[in-house]
Amino acid sequence: MPVWLALVPIVVLVAMLAFVIKVFGADAIDGGSQVALLVASSIAALIAVLVCRCKWSTLEDAITGNIRTSASAIIILLLIGAVSSTWMLSGVVPTMMYYGLQIIHPKIFLAVACLICAVLAIATGSSWTTIATIGVALMGVGEAQGYSEGWVAGAIISGAYFGDKISALSDTTVLASSTVNVPLFEHIKYMSITTMPSFVIAVVVFAIVSLMHSVDSSVHIAELADVLQNSFNISGWLMIVPAVTVVLIAKRLPALVTLFLSVAMACVAMVVAQPDIVKEVGGECDFSTFKALMTTCSTSTSIDTGDAVVNELVATSGMKGMLNTIWLILCAMCFGGVMSGSGMLLAITQLFARFVYRTGSIVASTLTMGAVANMLTADQYISILITGETFRELYKKRGLESRLLSRSMEDAATVTSVLIPWNSCGMTQSTVLGVATLTYLPYCLFNLMSPMMSLLFAIVGYKIYRKEEE
Repeated sequence: MPVWLALVPIVVLVAMLAFVIKVFGADAIDGGSQVALLVASSIAALIAVLVCRCKWSTLEDAITGNIRTSASAIIILLLIGAVSSTWMLSGVVPTMMYYGLQIIHPKIFLAVACLICAVLAIATGSSWTTIATIGVALMGVGEAQGYSEGWVAGAIISGAYFGDKISALSDTTVLASSTVNVPLFEHIKYMSITTMPSFVIAVVVFAIVSLMHSVDSSVHIAELADVLQNSFNISGWLMIVPAVTVVLIAKRLPALVTLFLSVAMACVAMVVAQPDIVKEVGGECDFSTFKALMTTCSTSTSIDTGDAVVNELVATSGMKGMLNTIWLILCAMCFGGVMSGSGMLLAITQLFARFVYRTGSIVASTLTMGAVANMLTADQYISILITGETFRELYKKRGLESRLLSRSMEDAATVTSVLIPWNSCGMTQSTVLGVATLTYLPYCLFNLMSPMMSLLFAIVGYKIYRKEEE
Protein backbone atom coordinates (compact mmCIF):
# COMPACT_ATOMS: atom_id res chain seq x y z
CA MET A 1 0.00 0.00 0.00
CA PRO A 2 1.35 3.46 -0.90
CA VAL A 3 2.32 5.44 2.16
CA TRP A 4 0.51 8.55 0.95
CA LEU A 5 -2.72 6.56 0.80
CA ALA A 6 -2.21 5.21 4.32
CA LEU A 7 -1.70 8.77 5.56
CA VAL A 8 -5.06 10.02 4.24
CA PRO A 9 -7.10 8.86 7.29
CA ILE A 10 -4.45 10.37 9.57
CA VAL A 11 -4.64 13.73 7.86
CA VAL A 12 -8.44 13.66 8.01
CA LEU A 13 -8.41 12.73 11.70
CA VAL A 14 -5.89 15.40 12.70
CA ALA A 15 -7.75 18.08 10.72
CA MET A 16 -11.13 17.13 12.16
CA LEU A 17 -9.85 16.89 15.74
CA ALA A 18 -8.14 20.27 15.44
CA PHE A 19 -11.39 21.82 14.25
CA VAL A 20 -13.46 20.02 16.89
CA ILE A 21 -11.16 21.22 19.66
CA LYS A 22 -11.25 24.76 18.29
CA VAL A 23 -15.06 24.78 18.17
CA PHE A 24 -15.89 22.81 21.33
CA GLY A 25 -12.81 23.42 23.46
CA ALA A 26 -12.86 21.37 26.66
CA ASP A 27 -16.25 19.90 25.63
CA ALA A 28 -14.70 18.14 22.62
CA ILE A 29 -14.84 14.83 24.52
CA ASP A 30 -18.63 15.13 24.80
CA GLY A 31 -19.13 13.82 21.27
CA GLY A 32 -17.20 15.82 18.69
CA SER A 33 -13.97 13.85 19.05
CA GLN A 34 -15.85 10.55 18.91
CA VAL A 35 -17.52 11.50 15.64
CA ALA A 36 -14.17 12.60 14.19
CA LEU A 37 -12.64 9.22 15.04
CA LEU A 38 -15.55 7.34 13.46
CA VAL A 39 -15.39 9.47 10.29
CA ALA A 40 -11.65 8.80 10.00
CA SER A 41 -12.32 5.09 10.62
CA SER A 42 -14.93 5.06 7.85
CA ILE A 43 -12.56 6.72 5.39
CA ALA A 44 -9.81 4.24 6.27
CA ALA A 45 -12.26 1.34 5.82
CA LEU A 46 -13.43 2.67 2.43
CA ILE A 47 -9.85 2.98 1.21
CA ALA A 48 -9.03 -0.50 2.48
CA VAL A 49 -12.05 -2.20 0.92
CA LEU A 50 -12.46 -0.28 -2.34
CA VAL A 51 -8.87 0.56 -3.23
CA CYS A 52 -6.76 -2.09 -1.51
CA ARG A 53 -9.30 -4.90 -1.85
CA CYS A 54 -9.10 -5.76 1.83
CA LYS A 55 -11.86 -8.04 3.12
CA TRP A 56 -14.33 -6.42 5.48
CA SER A 57 -14.16 -9.48 7.73
CA THR A 58 -10.44 -8.79 8.25
CA LEU A 59 -11.16 -5.23 9.34
CA GLU A 60 -14.00 -6.38 11.55
CA ASP A 61 -11.76 -8.92 13.29
CA ALA A 62 -9.11 -6.24 13.86
CA ILE A 63 -11.67 -3.84 15.34
CA THR A 64 -13.19 -6.42 17.67
CA GLY A 65 -9.70 -7.55 18.70
CA ASN A 66 -8.76 -3.98 19.58
CA ILE A 67 -11.93 -3.45 21.58
CA ARG A 68 -11.44 -6.78 23.33
CA THR A 69 -8.02 -5.66 24.56
CA SER A 70 -9.56 -2.48 25.99
CA ALA A 71 -12.32 -4.28 27.93
CA SER A 72 -10.28 -4.51 31.13
CA ALA A 73 -9.30 -0.84 30.88
CA ILE A 74 -12.97 0.13 30.53
CA ILE A 75 -13.91 -1.68 33.75
CA ILE A 76 -10.92 -0.08 35.47
CA LEU A 77 -12.12 3.33 34.30
CA LEU A 78 -15.56 2.73 35.78
CA LEU A 79 -14.00 1.70 39.09
CA ILE A 80 -11.70 4.73 39.05
CA GLY A 81 -14.82 6.87 38.71
CA ALA A 82 -16.25 5.16 41.77
CA VAL A 83 -12.96 5.52 43.68
CA SER A 84 -12.79 9.25 42.96
CA SER A 85 -16.36 9.81 44.17
CA THR A 86 -16.25 7.60 47.27
CA TRP A 87 -12.86 8.93 48.34
CA MET A 88 -14.23 12.46 48.04
CA LEU A 89 -17.50 12.07 49.93
CA SER A 90 -16.06 9.72 52.55
CA GLY A 91 -13.71 12.53 53.50
CA VAL A 92 -10.49 10.80 52.36
CA VAL A 93 -9.60 13.39 49.72
CA PRO A 94 -10.81 16.37 51.81
CA THR A 95 -8.60 15.10 54.67
CA MET A 96 -5.62 14.89 52.30
CA MET A 97 -6.39 18.39 51.08
CA TYR A 98 -6.81 19.75 54.60
CA TYR A 99 -3.48 18.41 55.85
CA GLY A 100 -1.83 19.29 52.57
CA LEU A 101 -2.90 22.91 52.96
CA GLN A 102 -1.33 22.93 56.41
CA ILE A 103 1.93 21.23 55.45
CA ILE A 104 2.82 22.08 51.84
CA HIS A 105 3.94 25.70 51.52
CA PRO A 106 2.94 27.47 48.28
CA LYS A 107 6.60 28.33 47.60
CA ILE A 108 7.50 24.65 47.17
CA PHE A 109 4.16 23.17 46.14
CA LEU A 110 4.77 22.16 42.49
CA ALA A 111 8.09 20.45 43.24
CA VAL A 112 6.68 18.66 46.30
CA ALA A 113 3.57 17.55 44.39
CA CYS A 114 5.76 16.12 41.65
CA LEU A 115 7.95 14.26 44.15
CA ILE A 116 4.98 12.89 46.13
CA CYS A 117 3.39 11.48 42.97
CA ALA A 118 6.75 10.03 41.88
CA VAL A 119 7.26 8.19 45.18
CA LEU A 120 3.71 6.81 45.21
CA ALA A 121 3.93 5.70 41.57
CA ILE A 122 7.26 3.94 42.21
CA ALA A 123 5.70 2.12 45.16
CA THR A 124 2.53 1.16 43.31
CA GLY A 125 3.75 0.91 39.73
CA SER A 126 0.64 2.74 38.55
CA SER A 127 0.41 6.29 37.22
CA TRP A 128 -3.36 5.92 36.81
CA THR A 129 -3.96 5.01 40.45
CA THR A 130 -1.56 7.69 41.68
CA ILE A 131 -3.30 10.42 39.68
CA ALA A 132 -6.81 9.22 40.55
CA THR A 133 -6.07 9.29 44.30
CA ILE A 134 -3.37 11.62 45.63
CA GLY A 135 -3.37 13.51 42.32
CA VAL A 136 -6.97 14.60 42.78
CA ALA A 137 -6.22 15.86 46.28
CA LEU A 138 -3.13 17.75 45.11
CA MET A 139 -5.18 19.40 42.35
CA GLY A 140 -7.43 20.90 45.00
CA VAL A 141 -4.48 22.04 47.13
CA GLY A 142 -2.69 23.62 44.17
CA GLU A 143 -5.72 25.52 42.92
CA ALA A 144 -6.40 26.74 46.48
CA GLN A 145 -2.85 28.09 46.59
CA GLY A 146 -3.42 30.11 43.46
CA TYR A 147 -1.69 27.95 40.85
CA SER A 148 -3.16 27.50 37.38
CA GLU A 149 -4.67 24.09 36.73
CA GLY A 150 -2.19 23.46 33.91
CA TRP A 151 0.87 23.78 36.15
CA VAL A 152 -0.64 21.63 38.91
CA ALA A 153 -1.73 18.87 36.52
CA GLY A 154 1.65 19.01 34.78
CA ALA A 155 3.52 18.49 38.07
CA ILE A 156 1.22 15.62 39.09
CA ILE A 157 1.47 13.85 35.73
CA SER A 158 5.24 14.36 35.48
CA GLY A 159 5.80 12.74 38.88
CA ALA A 160 3.32 9.92 38.29
CA TYR A 161 4.73 8.94 34.91
CA PHE A 162 8.32 9.11 36.12
CA GLY A 163 7.49 6.75 38.99
CA ASP A 164 5.47 4.47 36.74
CA LYS A 165 8.32 4.36 34.23
CA ILE A 166 11.09 3.24 36.62
CA SER A 167 8.99 1.02 38.89
CA ALA A 168 9.54 -2.71 38.70
CA LEU A 169 5.82 -3.07 39.45
CA SER A 170 4.76 -1.11 36.35
CA ASP A 171 2.98 -3.09 33.65
CA THR A 172 4.32 -0.82 30.86
CA THR A 173 7.89 -1.23 32.12
CA VAL A 174 7.51 -5.00 32.25
CA LEU A 175 5.89 -5.00 28.79
CA ALA A 176 8.62 -2.87 27.20
CA SER A 177 11.43 -5.01 28.58
CA SER A 178 9.77 -8.34 27.81
CA THR A 179 8.77 -7.34 24.28
CA VAL A 180 12.42 -7.19 23.20
CA ASN A 181 13.76 -9.74 25.73
CA VAL A 182 15.67 -7.40 28.04
CA PRO A 183 15.94 -8.36 31.75
CA LEU A 184 13.64 -6.08 33.74
CA PHE A 185 16.19 -4.55 36.12
CA GLU A 186 18.75 -4.14 33.36
CA HIS A 187 16.09 -2.26 31.40
CA ILE A 188 15.28 -0.01 34.37
CA LYS A 189 18.97 0.67 35.10
CA TYR A 190 19.71 1.59 31.49
CA MET A 191 16.55 3.65 31.19
CA SER A 192 17.54 5.71 34.24
CA ILE A 193 20.38 7.23 32.18
CA THR A 194 17.86 9.35 30.28
CA THR A 195 15.00 9.28 32.77
CA MET A 196 16.78 10.70 35.83
CA PRO A 197 18.15 13.84 34.11
CA SER A 198 14.73 14.56 32.63
CA PHE A 199 13.05 14.21 36.02
CA VAL A 200 15.66 16.30 37.85
CA ILE A 201 15.29 19.11 35.31
CA ALA A 202 11.51 18.94 35.64
CA VAL A 203 11.64 19.12 39.44
CA VAL A 204 14.08 22.04 39.31
CA VAL A 205 11.79 23.95 36.95
CA PHE A 206 8.77 23.21 39.15
CA ALA A 207 10.76 24.44 42.17
CA ILE A 208 11.73 27.68 40.40
CA VAL A 209 8.13 28.32 39.31
CA SER A 210 6.98 27.64 42.88
CA LEU A 211 9.53 30.08 44.32
CA MET A 212 8.38 32.72 41.84
CA HIS A 213 4.74 32.16 42.80
CA SER A 214 3.63 35.56 44.07
CA VAL A 215 -0.11 35.12 44.63
CA ASP A 216 -0.94 35.91 48.26
CA SER A 217 -3.34 33.06 48.95
CA SER A 218 -2.77 32.61 52.70
CA VAL A 219 -6.17 34.03 53.61
CA HIS A 220 -7.90 31.95 50.94
CA ILE A 221 -6.07 28.82 52.09
CA ALA A 222 -7.20 29.37 55.68
CA GLU A 223 -10.78 29.93 54.55
CA LEU A 224 -10.70 26.81 52.39
CA ALA A 225 -9.32 24.72 55.25
CA ASP A 226 -12.08 26.00 57.54
CA VAL A 227 -14.77 25.17 54.97
CA LEU A 228 -13.39 21.65 54.56
CA GLN A 229 -13.27 21.15 58.31
CA ASN A 230 -16.83 22.42 58.74
CA SER A 231 -18.21 20.33 55.86
CA PHE A 232 -16.42 17.04 56.54
CA ASN A 233 -15.31 15.13 59.60
CA ILE A 234 -11.56 15.45 59.02
CA SER A 235 -9.67 12.60 60.64
CA GLY A 236 -6.30 10.93 60.29
CA TRP A 237 -8.08 7.58 60.60
CA LEU A 238 -9.47 8.09 57.11
CA MET A 239 -5.92 7.69 55.78
CA ILE A 240 -6.33 3.96 56.43
CA VAL A 241 -8.22 3.75 53.11
CA PRO A 242 -5.38 5.04 50.88
CA ALA A 243 -2.76 3.26 53.02
CA VAL A 244 -4.45 -0.12 52.56
CA THR A 245 -4.95 0.62 48.86
CA VAL A 246 -1.21 1.24 48.44
CA VAL A 247 -0.44 -2.03 50.25
CA LEU A 248 -2.84 -3.94 47.99
CA ILE A 249 -1.20 -2.48 44.90
CA ALA A 250 2.27 -3.24 46.25
CA LYS A 251 1.10 -6.84 46.78
CA ARG A 252 0.38 -6.84 43.05
CA LEU A 253 -3.26 -7.79 43.37
CA PRO A 254 -5.16 -7.40 40.10
CA ALA A 255 -6.15 -3.77 39.48
CA LEU A 256 -9.85 -4.66 39.34
CA VAL A 257 -9.70 -6.35 42.75
CA THR A 258 -7.68 -3.53 44.32
CA LEU A 259 -9.96 -0.79 43.04
CA PHE A 260 -13.10 -2.66 44.07
CA LEU A 261 -11.77 -3.15 47.61
CA SER A 262 -10.77 0.51 47.71
CA VAL A 263 -14.32 1.53 46.79
CA ALA A 264 -15.74 -0.82 49.43
CA MET A 265 -13.47 0.59 52.14
CA ALA A 266 -14.36 4.16 51.16
CA CYS A 267 -18.08 3.32 51.31
CA VAL A 268 -17.66 2.00 54.86
CA ALA A 269 -15.68 5.12 55.79
CA MET A 270 -18.39 7.30 54.28
CA VAL A 271 -21.10 5.68 56.43
CA VAL A 272 -19.01 5.81 59.61
CA ALA A 273 -17.31 9.19 59.26
CA GLN A 274 -19.72 11.30 57.21
CA PRO A 275 -23.31 10.49 58.37
CA ASP A 276 -24.52 14.00 57.53
CA ILE A 277 -23.31 13.72 53.95
CA VAL A 278 -24.87 10.26 53.64
CA LYS A 279 -28.18 11.77 54.74
CA GLU A 280 -27.84 14.70 52.34
CA VAL A 281 -27.05 12.49 49.34
CA GLY A 282 -29.50 9.70 50.20
CA GLY A 283 -32.40 11.98 51.09
CA GLU A 284 -35.38 11.07 53.24
CA CYS A 285 -36.32 7.48 52.41
CA ASP A 286 -36.33 4.04 53.99
CA PHE A 287 -33.03 3.02 52.44
CA SER A 288 -31.24 6.36 52.39
CA THR A 289 -27.82 4.90 53.22
CA PHE A 290 -28.03 2.36 50.41
CA LYS A 291 -29.24 5.05 48.03
CA ALA A 292 -26.43 7.40 49.05
CA LEU A 293 -23.73 4.80 48.43
CA MET A 294 -25.18 3.69 45.09
CA THR A 295 -25.60 7.30 43.97
CA THR A 296 -22.06 8.21 45.00
CA CYS A 297 -20.56 5.29 43.08
CA SER A 298 -22.66 5.60 39.96
CA THR A 299 -23.64 9.16 39.16
CA SER A 300 -23.13 12.86 39.84
CA THR A 301 -23.35 14.15 43.40
CA SER A 302 -22.92 17.54 45.01
CA ILE A 303 -23.08 18.84 48.55
CA ASP A 304 -23.58 22.35 49.84
CA THR A 305 -20.55 23.52 51.83
CA GLY A 306 -21.55 27.17 51.82
CA ASP A 307 -18.63 28.02 49.52
CA ALA A 308 -19.09 27.98 45.74
CA VAL A 309 -15.44 27.13 45.08
CA VAL A 310 -15.44 24.20 47.49
CA ASN A 311 -18.82 23.02 46.17
CA GLU A 312 -17.26 22.68 42.74
CA LEU A 313 -14.12 21.12 44.19
CA VAL A 314 -15.93 18.32 46.05
CA ALA A 315 -18.56 17.64 43.39
CA THR A 316 -18.28 14.12 41.97
CA SER A 317 -19.46 12.33 38.84
CA GLY A 318 -18.96 8.64 39.70
CA MET A 319 -18.94 5.98 37.02
CA LYS A 320 -21.24 8.09 34.88
CA GLY A 321 -18.49 10.67 34.54
CA MET A 322 -16.33 8.11 32.75
CA LEU A 323 -18.86 7.26 30.04
CA ASN A 324 -17.66 9.92 27.59
CA THR A 325 -14.12 8.65 28.03
CA ILE A 326 -15.21 5.06 27.45
CA TRP A 327 -17.16 6.17 24.38
CA LEU A 328 -14.03 7.85 23.07
CA ILE A 329 -11.88 4.79 23.76
CA LEU A 330 -14.26 2.56 21.81
CA CYS A 331 -14.16 4.93 18.83
CA ALA A 332 -10.37 5.15 19.05
CA MET A 333 -10.11 1.36 19.13
CA CYS A 334 -12.20 1.25 15.94
CA PHE A 335 -9.79 3.61 14.22
CA GLY A 336 -6.73 1.71 15.44
CA GLY A 337 -8.28 -1.61 14.36
CA VAL A 338 -8.98 -0.43 10.81
CA MET A 339 -5.50 1.10 10.48
CA SER A 340 -3.75 -2.08 11.65
CA GLY A 341 -6.09 -4.59 9.97
CA SER A 342 -5.86 -2.86 6.58
CA GLY A 343 -2.07 -2.75 6.61
CA MET A 344 -1.99 1.05 6.65
CA LEU A 345 -0.15 1.10 9.97
CA LEU A 346 2.48 -1.29 8.58
CA ALA A 347 2.99 0.93 5.53
CA ILE A 348 3.55 3.94 7.78
CA THR A 349 6.00 2.10 10.02
CA GLN A 350 8.02 0.94 7.02
CA LEU A 351 8.41 4.57 6.06
CA PHE A 352 10.63 5.15 9.07
CA ALA A 353 13.10 2.45 8.05
CA ARG A 354 13.98 4.39 4.88
CA PHE A 355 15.52 7.24 6.84
CA VAL A 356 17.56 5.15 9.27
CA TYR A 357 21.32 5.31 8.77
CA ARG A 358 23.02 6.22 12.05
CA THR A 359 22.33 5.49 15.70
CA GLY A 360 20.79 8.93 16.18
CA SER A 361 18.41 8.44 13.29
CA ILE A 362 17.48 4.93 14.49
CA VAL A 363 16.58 6.23 17.94
CA ALA A 364 14.81 9.25 16.42
CA SER A 365 12.73 6.91 14.25
CA THR A 366 11.92 4.73 17.27
CA LEU A 367 10.82 7.75 19.30
CA THR A 368 8.72 9.06 16.44
CA MET A 369 7.15 5.67 15.88
CA GLY A 370 6.20 5.43 19.56
CA ALA A 371 4.49 8.82 19.50
CA VAL A 372 2.80 8.18 16.14
CA ALA A 373 1.59 4.76 17.27
CA ASN A 374 0.06 6.44 20.33
CA MET A 375 -1.85 8.75 18.02
CA LEU A 376 -2.93 5.99 15.65
CA THR A 377 -3.86 3.24 18.08
CA ALA A 378 -4.84 5.46 21.05
CA ASP A 379 -3.32 2.91 23.42
CA GLN A 380 0.15 2.88 24.99
CA TYR A 381 0.30 -0.91 25.31
CA ILE A 382 -0.35 -1.44 21.60
CA SER A 383 2.13 1.35 20.82
CA ILE A 384 4.88 -0.36 22.83
CA LEU A 385 4.23 -3.69 21.07
CA ILE A 386 4.11 -2.13 17.58
CA THR A 387 7.28 -0.12 18.14
CA GLY A 388 9.14 -3.14 19.49
CA GLU A 389 8.10 -5.41 16.66
CA THR A 390 8.86 -2.75 14.03
CA PHE A 391 12.44 -2.04 15.10
CA ARG A 392 13.57 -5.31 16.69
CA GLU A 393 15.31 -6.67 13.57
CA LEU A 394 16.67 -3.27 12.56
CA TYR A 395 18.51 -2.90 15.87
CA LYS A 396 19.93 -6.40 15.45
CA LYS A 397 21.16 -5.65 11.93
CA ARG A 398 22.86 -2.47 13.15
CA GLY A 399 24.49 -4.31 16.05
CA LEU A 400 22.70 -2.21 18.68
CA GLU A 401 21.72 -3.59 22.06
CA SER A 402 18.10 -4.51 22.67
CA ARG A 403 18.09 -2.41 25.84
CA LEU A 404 18.57 0.71 23.70
CA LEU A 405 15.37 -0.24 21.90
CA SER A 406 13.46 -0.97 25.11
CA ARG A 407 14.57 2.36 26.58
CA SER A 408 13.62 4.28 23.45
CA MET A 409 10.23 2.59 23.45
CA GLU A 410 9.53 3.78 26.99
CA ASP A 411 10.96 7.25 26.34
CA ALA A 412 8.33 7.69 23.64
CA ALA A 413 5.38 5.31 23.82
CA THR A 414 4.91 5.35 27.59
CA VAL A 415 5.33 9.05 28.38
CA THR A 416 3.67 10.62 25.31
CA SER A 417 0.42 8.68 25.65
CA VAL A 418 -0.93 11.08 28.28
CA LEU A 419 -0.27 14.07 25.99
CA ILE A 420 -2.63 12.92 23.24
CA PRO A 421 -6.29 13.96 23.77
CA TRP A 422 -7.81 10.85 22.19
CA ASN A 423 -5.36 8.34 23.66
CA SER A 424 -6.77 6.27 26.52
CA CYS A 425 -4.20 7.77 28.92
CA GLY A 426 -4.83 11.35 27.82
CA MET A 427 -8.58 10.89 28.05
CA THR A 428 -8.42 9.24 31.46
CA GLN A 429 -6.12 11.73 33.17
CA SER A 430 -7.98 14.67 31.66
CA THR A 431 -11.26 13.30 33.01
CA VAL A 432 -9.89 12.39 36.44
CA LEU A 433 -8.12 15.71 37.02
CA GLY A 434 -10.79 17.82 35.32
CA VAL A 435 -8.18 19.52 33.13
CA ALA A 436 -8.20 19.41 29.32
CA THR A 437 -5.28 17.50 27.79
CA LEU A 438 -4.11 20.47 25.73
CA THR A 439 -4.27 22.65 28.86
CA TYR A 440 -1.81 20.54 30.86
CA LEU A 441 0.32 19.39 27.89
CA PRO A 442 2.85 22.32 27.95
CA TYR A 443 3.45 21.77 31.67
CA CYS A 444 4.15 18.02 31.62
CA LEU A 445 7.86 18.77 31.65
CA PHE A 446 9.09 15.25 32.32
CA ASN A 447 6.93 13.76 29.58
CA LEU A 448 8.09 16.36 27.06
CA MET A 449 11.79 16.09 27.94
CA SER A 450 12.11 12.31 28.04
CA PRO A 451 12.06 11.80 24.24
CA MET A 452 14.37 14.79 23.73
CA MET A 453 16.85 13.52 26.32
CA SER A 454 16.83 10.07 24.73
CA LEU A 455 17.54 11.57 21.31
CA LEU A 456 20.29 13.83 22.69
CA PHE A 457 22.13 10.94 24.33
CA ALA A 458 21.85 8.88 21.14
CA ILE A 459 23.25 11.70 18.99
CA VAL A 460 26.27 12.31 21.24
CA GLY A 461 26.72 8.56 21.70
CA TYR A 462 26.68 8.60 25.50
CA LYS A 463 26.35 5.09 26.94
CA ILE A 464 25.41 3.72 23.51
CA TYR A 465 26.98 0.31 23.09
CA ARG A 466 27.10 -2.09 20.18
CA LYS A 467 26.83 -5.81 20.69
CA GLU A 468 30.43 -6.51 19.70
CA GLU A 469 31.54 -4.06 22.44
CA GLU A 470 29.77 -5.94 25.24
